[in-house]
Amino acid sequence: MTPLFVVDASVAMAWCFKDEITPATQKLLKDISSKPALVPAWWYIEIANVLALAERKCRISTTEIIDFVAVLDSARIEVDNESPRRAFSHLLPLCRDHGLTSYDAMYLDLAQRRKLPLATLDTPLRKAAKKLGVKLLGK
Repeated sequence: MTPLFVVDASVAMAWCFKDEITPATQKLLKDISSKPALVPAWWYIEIANVLALAERKCRISTTEIIDFVAVLDSARIEVDNESPRRAFSHLLPLCRDHGLTSYDAMYLDLAQRRKLPLATLDTPLRKAAKKLGVKLLGK
């Protein structure tokens, strides 16, 4: 089944932290209960890192993490493994041209490559995507 959109960690974390959720991000979560979203393989590691840092800072409890991971486990998420092979040929130029981190460049490259909208709340990533004509979701 063709994914609906590429989702980055900023949108996923809005699903986790209730003070960050918006009607648009809530709709995206609902949408992927029936059709998949697409993420780079790095996505799960990035989510785990944010959760670990948030737990360390007492922003989220272990129980809340378990509940959120269950939400992610029930969502339809497809993983793309091609990004690492594109690090120097595609991601690095996006970093240079748009002032992005390599992690954010992965999302942009994936959306471009698969011709999918990009769900992100990240301002520099939204700016680069808009400049490149990638449809945006999430605000």
